[in-house]
This record gives sequence, C-alpha cells and structure tokens, in this order.
Amino acid sequence: MKRLCVAIFLTVAPPALPVDLTWNRSAFAQAETSAREAFEAAKELGTPEAWNAFLVNFPSGFYADLARAYLKNLGEGSGGTAAAPLATPAPAGSRSAHAETPRVGLGANADLNGVRLLPDDSPWYQDISKAPVDRNSARILARGNKPLHPDFGPVWEGVPIGIPYVVVPGTQKKVPVAFKYADESDSGPYPIPPDAPIEGGPNGDGDRHILVLDRDNWILYEVFNAFPERNGAWKADSGAVWDLKKNQVRPDRWTSADAAGLPILPGLLRYDEVVGAQAVEHALRFTLAKSRRAYVPPASHWASDSFDENLPPMGMRVRLKAGYDISGFAPQVQVILRALKKYGMILADNGSDNFLSGAPDPRWDPDILRQLKRVTTKDLEVVEMKDMVVDRRR
Repeated sequence: MKRLCVAIFLTVAPPALPVDLTWNRSAFAQAETSAREAFEAAKELGTPEAWNAFLVNFPSGFYADLARAYLKNLGEGSGGTAAAPLATPAPAGSRSAHAETPRVGLGANADLNGVRLLPDDSPWYQDISKAPVDRNSARILARGNKPLHPDFGPVWEGVPIGIPYVVVPGTQKKVPVAFKYADESDSGPYPIPPDAPIEGGPNGDGDRHILVLDRDNWILYEVFNAFPERNGAWKADSGAVWDLKKNQVRPDRWTSADAAGLPILPGLLRYDEVVGAQAVEHALRFTLAKSRRAYVPPASHWASDSFDENLPPMGMRVRLKAGYDISGFAPQVQVILRALKKYGMILADNGSDNFLSGAPDPRWDPDILRQLKRVTTKDLEVVEMKDMVVDRRR
C-alpha cells in the first residue's frame, strides 16, 4: 500500500523539473514512506520526473546517489550535484552482481554499495518467513535460553571485532597457499595481499579467517587459520574459491573456510547495509557450541562427533518468530531483526551459542548492538529441514 501511495504521488507530479514539484515532504509524512520505498516507486515509473521528484524529497544518502545515477543513464539532469557512479546501479533485490561489480569499492571492508554477492535465486536470499517449522525445532532449541550476541563491532583491545574482508582488483598478484586439509580445499594460488586483514589481527589465536573478493572477476577466496610465510606465500588449514556469478555447493563431506562448507562473506552483517542501505536482504551466519554429524544443503560438511538427533546439523536455518515485537529496538537493530524474520540465520560453524557474524567497522555503536541480546533462544524457531544428510555410521 505504501508503494502504491508513492507511485500515485509520482504519477500526478507535474512533468517539470524540481522547481514546481508538488510531491513534497508533507506528502511523504502522510504516506509514511521510507526512502527505499520511494526509490522503488520511482524506479517503477522510470521517468526523469519521477527521479527528480524523489531527489527533491530525499536529496542525500545512499538512494539519492542511486537516483542520480539513473538520471544520468537517462541522459537527464540530476536535480542537484550528481555523484558520478562507477556503474549504473539498481535497487536491492533486482541487481545483476556481475554487471555491477565496478561499483564495489576496493580495500579492507570496502562498501559494496548494495550490490548482491550472489545470483538472486541463491539460498542466501530465500524468503523463509512462511516456511513450515521443523518438527524437531522445540527439542533442538531446548538446550538453553541463550541471548543473541553480536560477534562484530568496532575495536576491542586494539583488534577489530568480527570477520574482515578485503576487496581487490583482478590484477592482484596471486600467491601460493599450503593447506593442511588439501584434499578438501581448492588449490591456489590465491590473490591475498601482503597486508590482508586477518580475523583477530596479525597475532590473533582464533579462527584467523581471510576473505578476499576479486571485484573484477567476481570471485571470492576464503581461507581458515591463515598464517603468512616469509616468501609471501601463506599456510592455512582449509580454503575455498567461490565463483559468485553462480550458485555453488561444495562436494559432499567437503569443508570450506567454514565448518559447514559454506561461503562466509555472504552471511556477514555489514555496516554499509545495516546503517547505509538500512536493509539486510540475506540470511545471516551464526554459530552454536554443539552440533551433530549431519548437514542440511547447501551446507556440505559436519564438524562433530555426536550422533544426537536433538543437536543441530550444520546448515540448519533458524528465524525470529513472526510475532516478535521489534518496535522497541533502535532502527539499525530493527533492520537486523527484520532480516532474521525474513531470511533467518544459518548455522555455519561450532562456536559460542547464538553468535551472529559480521564485518568489523569503527562506526558500529556497541551500545546499540547490545540490544540484540534482548532476543533469546525462546524467540527463535527452526525452519523445516529438507534433504538432511546424516552420518549413519556408529
């Protein structure tokens, strides 16, 4: 209904440029319209008048930059100072990632500018809000009422909190990587820069993930427990190469840089989407302390010695219950909770219970993120698990 109201405003707006537009802020207030909803309505009309009308009411921010890019593509004025885009963008949910990779920035934890990492039909973008609850949900979640925990943030004791990534050009030099579990890893070389950010910092003793996104070829390289060698090479426990232009699944029983055999970067919460775009449109990565010898596709690997059917399998998807009231949370936390209702979170590794993964950013506000701890296990439910692969050997 909101988008319909916005479209009506756009339709009746006079065809002149912004000087005489009647589609003003008071009209938006009456329609209770967000910048994103207005952007979607302007895109449906696709006219210079619609884009200029949008810019009068939302002259700055992420969607304003996208609107100016659309105007430029139409050969029209920008209704203001245009930000020259690196590529012609489109709103979230309708983008071709490979066609728009030049818009992605370079460097550590670079802004992806709303570009989707994977094809639109990826399981990471599946709306599971209406999916049935798994018959074993209550038993799996009955082991303890733990709070959600934001496993990402700014800096703690001099080390960025979260799993970092780095975006590199296609010309980045590739270096050898020696893997401990070479039989389940994709052989190198990998385009890891000498100063690539390592999870936990250079001296970290945790998982030490390194995630490298090749912006020009749209390929993701991920390694686990990585250490640099003196000759510029690296050693690591495991690694995986993901062609992000298609949906990939690892061979059965293969790990990746994550225990479940899944890519890591598509499941991370990032500042540019939570606070910038104010929309998270993918499932989230999370961990639990205990799991079973089973996995649910697209996961491909288990990491447990237990056969207990009431323990969660890798790849299990959990969502926030539809009736959970999120109105009392800060806006950026509401963005995360809406994603948990629509896309859920996928069990990707053994770790602390209910730890949500994200990329570090100095702009995260820890006091706001701590609000996530008000959500506990009792507020969650397991989505129906299909085609589960179980280790029957005992």
